[in-house]
Amino acid sequence: MIPQALFFLTLASTLGCGLIAGVFFAFSSFVMPALARLPPAEGMAAMQSINVVVLNRSFLGVFVGTAGACLILAVVSMLRWSEAGSALRIAGGALYVVGTFLVTMVRNVPLNDALERVSPEAAAAAETWARYVPAWTTWNTARALAALASAALLTLALVQSARAG
Repeated sequence: MIPQALFFLTLASTLGCGLIAGVFFAFSSFVMPALARLPPAEGMAAMQSINVVVLNRSFLGVFVGTAGACLILAVVSMLRWSEAGSALRIAGGALYVVGTFLVTMVRNVPLNDALERVSPEAAAAAETWARYVPAWTTWNTARALAALASAALLTLALVQSARAG
């Protein structure tokens, strides 16, 4: 990979990580607390709707595209280990893939799937919602922090590469 392409891949990955960190931060800091203040059936129905609407081209393009870019970036950086910023690119890319993308697949998506199976009007809805909100928010906060840390590491990789070049 030519140095210019590596720079643009790192920059795109950095921006994607930062954007996703912001989305997840918003959910943990005010969207979920706002939904939790609603009556359980209303909060649950709103989250079920969000879980459907989020599966769109713009969000998934950034979320999955950033995971792919970070994975490529980490692999290329392993092959170019001696270059400035390689260790930071590997760490930042791997952290996003594991701490943001994989956590989403292993923790948040199963919680969303379980929530989808319960009608907001069901007898068990309030109890399901009461368990869902703190569990989902905890894992969402973890992915927000991982995405933010990834953006920071990749930013440092750009700085380190610029100083070396």
